[in-house]
Amino acid sequence: MRIFFKIFTESIRQASQQLSGNKLRSFLSLLGISIGIFCIIGVLSAVDSLEDNIRGSMEKLGNDVLYIQKWPWGDNSSNWWDLMKRPTPRFDEYEIINDKSQSALMSTFFLGAGSRTLKWKNNSVERSFLCGVTPEFVSVFGMGFHRGRFFSASESHYASNKVVLGYKVAEELFGSVEPVGKSIKLQGGTYEVIGVLESSGDELINPLDFDEAVMVTYTKVSRLVNVKGNNNDSFIAVKARPGVSLEKLKGELRVLVRSQRRQNPREEDSFALNELTVVSAQFDSFFGVLNLLGGVIGFFSILVGGVSVANIMFVSVKERTSQIGVKKALGAKRHIILSEFLIEAIILCLLGGIMGLGLVFIITKILTAALDFPIYIDFGNVMLGAGMSIIIGVVAGFIPALQASKLDPVEAMRQ
Repeated sequence: MRIFFKIFTESIRQASQQLSGNKLRSFLSLLGISIGIFCIIGVLSAVDSLEDNIRGSMEKLGNDVLYIQKWPWGDNSSNWWDLMKRPTPRFDEYEIINDKSQSALMSTFFLGAGSRTLKWKNNSVERSFLCGVTPEFVSVFGMGFHRGRFFSASESHYASNKVVLGYKVAEELFGSVEPVGKSIKLQGGTYEVIGVLESSGDELINPLDFDEAVMVTYTKVSRLVNVKGNNNDSFIAVKARPGVSLEKLKGELRVLVRSQRRQNPREEDSFALNELTVVSAQFDSFFGVLNLLGGVIGFFSILVGGVSVANIMFVSVKERTSQIGVKKALGAKRHIILSEFLIEAIILCLLGGIMGLGLVFIITKILTAALDFPIYIDFGNVMLGAGMSIIIGVVAGFIPALQASKLDPVEAMRQ
């Protein structure tokens, strides 16, 4: 242990001499390692941040929720015209699922009704997205409220003139005024604001972005628009009971919806049962390609850095040939000389790696502030950068260190 400690301290001293004695050469050599680590860790950090942001957004859809929709997610094999002729999910199908499904914890119905203009006193908001939902909607998706509450069962049943506003709509319409309890004008009618949804956040992909929405009950929207059309933007979301697999729930829903639509056994489903795993699988391949591209770019950058470190180590061996000869003449073993130069190479690469990681940290902070998108370096990427620096040091320093350990002491002292 004492011998290793002496070798280690000697290697640190020699590495510091290399850095201080040949500042420009050392800087240029370490710059290659720094750029290599910056490329790999920078790309990985950006991809990880992007992936976490998108997956966090997609998880709002629910890992235990099935979606009965007209269009399938990620299926390009079906004929577009056949899909176009499918009917959209209907409210009576939602009622059948609510009444007869044994595997569902709860279900909800959603119908998009297009853009509308809202008015309050002299203020107005155009192109707010009007949608009709059932009372279970916020419970299925775990949506929170900035103010107020959601529709009650009686308000939904009697089609009360109540609305729930998205965060941005409420902010634009009321500003700093308390919106709950105020009356607004919508499509010629007067509606009381009973709640404001929480902000959807700054996710890049937000499948449940209702910041610019105005919600009414389905029974109310059914009196405002034609809900029997085949081009309505509607879906039924069904949340599985705890312990019930999505496959079991999917089989039960298929039977209920097919029977409600009176499809014969030979007909294909006239609806899609979508789940989050379909989208997740597509993102897996997408982020796999991004990580591969980042790895390729970083590999070539690190290759250049490794060659530069190997060069500085060859020069170091050449400059200290006589010193190596004296050490060997005094009894230093080959593995001692080998270890000294190998540790010196590792230390140089670690310094370059630290410079690269520091550069990544600075750039991520700047980008996070400029783009309003959180980019971070996690502990795993920091350890990966340190580990790669050590590996580069071993690979780049091994041949020069082996060359130094094989020097003949007499020949070495003559130089």
